[in-house]
Amino acid sequence: MRVLVVEDEARLAAALQRGLTAEGFVVDTAGTGPAGLDAARHGGYDAMILDVMLPGLSGYEVVRRLRADERWLPVLMLSAKDGEYDQADGLDCGADDYLTKPFSYVVLVARLRALLRRGAPERPTVLALGDLRLDPARRRVTRADVEVALTAREFALLEYLIRRPGEVISKTELLDHVWDASLRTAPNAVEVYVGYLRRKIGRDRLETVRGAGYRLIP
Repeated sequence: MRVLVVEDEARLAAALQRGLTAEGFVVDTAGTGPAGLDAARHGGYDAMILDVMLPGLSGYEVVRRLRADERWLPVLMLSAKDGEYDQADGLDCGADDYLTKPFSYVVLVARLRALLRRGAPERPTVLALGDLRLDPARRRVTRADVEVALTAREFALLEYLIRRPGEVISKTELLDHVWDASLRTAPNAVEVYVGYLRRKIGRDRLETVRGAGYRLIP
């Protein structure tokens, strides 16, 4: 398995390269954000260990650009930035895991192996269907590059539908997954919010399948 380590601290990069090589990995290193991005795009790696604070381009931006290019190699972020929002930002940008410094080398190797076992399926940070785009992290929806203002419930309804493109979703399933299960919500609430959503994203985008439910279409 080929692993790319992008780390500007030379001693740490060398130590990771030695340790991972001893574990049986083939390891290359890069010391800047642009160099790491270029290597990740063209090097055919199976996984990447990525620092956040890098010269030239932050780790956040590196992984964001990789995902925008539809490159899905697993990314383990490694950073001294240990705040909960720092970790959330890294994961929302498209990283698969986040480990803070100082770290346990044993845990790092275990997490790297776990990422490699999962492989590299598509996992876009922005969900898209035709010209409709939904960004869960930024709570933002656009249609034809024009922002669409949605309420929290409308956003949740659209997010559930866009994750199941072309599938017919029943009212019961929508109630179970979009509304609070502890509350007694009338089934016609789904019809009401589907109507709200249609007015905002286009009536042709959300189809009623009589007697079965609703389907989001391109």
